[in-house]
Amino acid sequence: MFREETVTKTLEALCKKVRSYDPQADIALLRRAFAFANEAHAGQKRATGEPYITHPLNTAITLADMLLPLPIIVAGLLHDVPEDTSRTLEEIKAEFGEDVASMVAGITKLSKIKYRGMERYIENLLKMFLAMAADVRVVFIKFADRLHNLRTLEAIPPKKQYRIALETLEIYAPIANRLGMGEMKGLLEDAAFKYVYPKEFAWISELAQSTRKGKEEYVANVIEKTKELLIENHVEFLDVHGRAKHLYSLYRKLLRHERNIARIYDIMALRVITNDITECYAALGIIHSRWAPLKGRIKDYIAQPKPNGYRSIHTTVFCEDGEIVEFQIRTRAMHLENEYGIAAHWAYDQQAKAHPHAAKNEPLPPWVQELTRLQTDLADKQKALTSLEEVKIDVFRNHIFVFTPKGDVIDLPEDSTCVDYAYAIHTDIGNTCVGAKVNDEPAQLSRVLKNCDMVEIMTDKSRKSPNPDWLDFVKTRHAKTKIRQMSRSKISSWIKGILPTKGKNKK
Repeated sequence: MFREETVTKTLEALCKKVRSYDPQADIALLRRAFAFANEAHAGQKRATGEPYITHPLNTAITLADMLLPLPIIVAGLLHDVPEDTSRTLEEIKAEFGEDVASMVAGITKLSKIKYRGMERYIENLLKMFLAMAADVRVVFIKFADRLHNLRTLEAIPPKKQYRIALETLEIYAPIANRLGMGEMKGLLEDAAFKYVYPKEFAWISELAQSTRKGKEEYVANVIEKTKELLIENHVEFLDVHGRAKHLYSLYRKLLRHERNIARIYDIMALRVITNDITECYAALGIIHSRWAPLKGRIKDYIAQPKPNGYRSIHTTVFCEDGEIVEFQIRTRAMHLENEYGIAAHWAYDQQAKAHPHAAKNEPLPPWVQELTRLQTDLADKQKALTSLEEVKIDVFRNHIFVFTPKGDVIDLPEDSTCVDYAYAIHTDIGNTCVGAKVNDEPAQLSRVLKNCDMVEIMTDKSRKSPNPDWLDFVKTRHAKTKIRQMSRSKISSWIKGILPTKGKNKK
């Protein structure tokens, strides 16, 4: 049976975690956010039977594990309040400020997408998720929210389990990968794996367990020998540790290698974390001087990073007793970026303070440099950690995504208006529209829409055709074409009405 003190212990663990990487954090604010959420969710239970507050608490802990700043963690605690309780977004804004309210609003909009068949749902979720990347902090919160939901999925019906797990593999994990968030990608995939492919999950779990069995002592021995080698050769390092491959990643790799486990060399990999890039290459040389590398198995992702920003040196060697072992060598800054991707940008300054060597002689990857520049610009305007509208996924830079009242997502070019939206829904709605509401407030048809607006169109079936003046402000080719077609049709009918009919006056 669930005990109330479990919530208290979890809260204290959260406060301790935040304080460990940010000693200046306003823990009183964190406690106030918890109290607000706890009161709002009072009496609510999860499908597991636990008090609902355990969910936002666990969401916040995952965000703290990513070393994220306090405002994001506060938004994580409050993320379900407007959607699931009587407390409003306006109350959150009044109590915790516009920045936190902005993140909570982003999560609330994501939750409004309705399930109406997997294909349509996945398409809408993908559009909306990428639209949310306009403020990537919202994506971090959604990942943390989804991870805890996956970990408690056994309490809901199998059909819903499958849908949530499948959308995780098809949408959430690929976006985490696109953002360079390797650890989050692996956690999401592993949590979803058993619900989408239960037989394959059972097979891989048993295979991984049997393969790793008895190797812990061997790996510990190689770690100690590696440390001794680096110390003897005066190569500075911060850590050497083992890393077990995520199960879903192992499954996908086995499929590429005809299910032959003997061809997978990184089931257990060793990571060497150094101070700077120079020491990465020095460590590589020392490792190769002791253990012979496998031909063609040295990959330098520092010189040539992966498209998502991943940087590391990988080498596979014949290690002690002829065992094959993969080493992954990177700096601490690279390690943070590889684990947390774009989220490492927010953790980076604190890490650099806590670990003076973290950024030693090392340039940040281009996407982090750009984010840093944007944040500096915003700081100059006293708007640090605001919605960061400039930070968009490139391919969606010239598009916006808006909601229908039913939760579907409509893709429109930037600067589109309510009339463009109406025609995107259906030609008849465009032709007969007479008014609009944007985010439940009356709006002119010429209103320029913004990302994540919710739009409702009022129509009048007695209206025969669109207003030709709409051509002055509509943006989409589809809307312009339909308005012109109807205008030409109206003019043609008018001309026919005033011209004499053939033979009409014949005697």
